[in-house]
Amino acid sequence: MRTQTASHAELTLPAGVRLGVNPLSWTNDVLEDLGGDIPVATCLGDAAAAGYQGVELGRKFPREATTLGRMLDDRGLALVSGWYSGSLAEGGVEAEWRRVADHAALLRDLGAEVMVYGETALMASLDAPMSRRRRMPAEAIPSYAARLSAFGARLHDAFGLRLAYHHHLMMVAETFEETARLMDAGGPGLGLLLDTGHAAGGGFDYARLIDRFGDRIVHIHLKDVRADVMARVRAEDASFNQGVRAGMFTVPGDGALDFAPLARFVADSYRGWLVVEAEQDPVMAPPRPAVTRARSHVLRTFADIHHDGRKT
Repeated sequence: MRTQTASHAELTLPAGVRLGVNPLSWTNDVLEDLGGDIPVATCLGDAAAAGYQGVELGRKFPREATTLGRMLDDRGLALVSGWYSGSLAEGGVEAEWRRVADHAALLRDLGAEVMVYGETALMASLDAPMSRRRRMPAEAIPSYAARLSAFGARLHDAFGLRLAYHHHLMMVAETFEETARLMDAGGPGLGLLLDTGHAAGGGFDYARLIDRFGDRIVHIHLKDVRADVMARVRAEDASFNQGVRAGMFTVPGDGALDFAPLARFVADSYRGWLVVEAEQDPVMAPPRPAVTRARSHVLRTFADIHHDGRKT
């Protein structure tokens, strides 16, 4: 029979898996009025108090390793990773390499093992209707994937960082088919970031990426969606930024997604960071209680699959 309530002692993650949080719940990286008045110290203090083990970079974080390292160490937090706005969809590896050096060095110096790569070339404005996003022609994908693979290999050789390619609304890889074509063309060395919320926003079940590319997933963003808001945003052909302001994204446990398939995948074969992330208005969704509830939901999801898999 199934145990209905897990004990406090069992609310843990599998060995080799750590839980972090992204600063987007406090301060938006693009919509600077959302959380513009919230200092970094508040974000870090809330993250530590809520029980998280690490944080990803946010736009307000200092980019000097000693300064940022001290801020993190004082709160017992690790640096998980950091978003990098790439342009390989239209540019070359050498130019990209010159651009990434300082960012990659910061991640390396503070102990990160992956770098989140978001493709910002071939991207329409985030204020444009989502139907107007730009799409990469099929014939351009093999050479793009080759540049990504070469860049990722160089990143790993020079900085010890694994490139985690972020499928993302409004970007080159939004749908499952686009993501799959790119990953197939890139080969086994190209790592994938699984984002549960962007999968739902792109019209597919995130479990399809686990089934097809589970051995390529090197980083995971845990984002939930409010299905009714997402449907309205799509029906009205609103922009990505309008969708964020309307609340299409939220933290795990506060939306429509089932995280049990992800928990089973992680328990079976994934080692690395899970990162709670949600672009929200901090006035509408106060960050500290939101991320505290999200952490509890994630841990209870793992406890539930543990009990479901136990013979009784």
